[in-house]
Amino acid sequence: MDFKKSDTVDGPIRVLQISDFHLFEAPHQTLMGVDTQKSFETVLGWAQEDEWPPDVVLATGDLAQDGGKETYRRLQSNFASLKVPTYWIPGNHDNLTMMQDTLTGGQVSADKRIELGFWQIILLDSTVSDHVHGELGEAELKKLEEWLTEFPDKHALVCLHHHPVTMGSDWMEPIGLNNSDALFAVLDRHPQVKAVVWGHVHQKLAQQRNGVQLLSSPSTCFQFKPLSSDFTVDTAPPGYRRLDLFPDGRIETRVERLDSYDLNLDPESQGY
Repeated sequence: MDFKKSDTVDGPIRVLQISDFHLFEAPHQTLMGVDTQKSFETVLGWAQEDEWPPDVVLATGDLAQDGGKETYRRLQSNFASLKVPTYWIPGNHDNLTMMQDTLTGGQVSADKRIELGFWQIILLDSTVSDHVHGELGEAELKKLEEWLTEFPDKHALVCLHHHPVTMGSDWMEPIGLNNSDALFAVLDRHPQVKAVVWGHVHQKLAQQRNGVQLLSSPSTCFQFKPLSSDFTVDTAPPGYRRLDLFPDGRIETRVERLDSYDLNLDPESQGY
């Protein structure tokens, strides 16, 4: 799918980032007490009341918990119902082969570069087979370098699943991107990069590095407690991130969360 928005549009490009659904083949199977399909669909409904439609939806990994084919088939139907160009990247829980076979067609695309007027969005696969941590392989770094070099006059938004900076939680340190220096070495050569966004961490973060916004987003199911030494779930509700990308390279972004949503979360859970 080739989605392009005219360079003559004066207003911002509206982006919806959703992440870490952790869906199962059984539609209402729970994870840590949470019906992840229900919370995901509730977040989608909430988002559709917020300046809908966006120009593009970005799904930034861990879309499935079990990697099952039926999980992705149902998700394809969820995405199709949005009637918005939708792009995805895998997370460490996902099955990339199943995703490539299933999450495509209509307005759902496996493409990893999107041209939107004065912007390009680049989606990177940071997964490592059979591991929780992330790494950008040589091919991904080369692709990033080439695509940024090709369009030096387009502002760039870069997306991946794993966190490239510390989240301040000891237990998360080993499961982030283990070659962040290689990523930032490429980004530092391309001043048109305005932001890096990711999922994986089930919480929001907003920092800056060399003028580049660094942004993580909440999960559509349970959240992790920020700044915790050990694995700890949070009572914060599910949510998503909105980004407005302006023609001059400016970004306005915010995180929205569900109001008064009972997750039925198991607070004693020691992992997932």
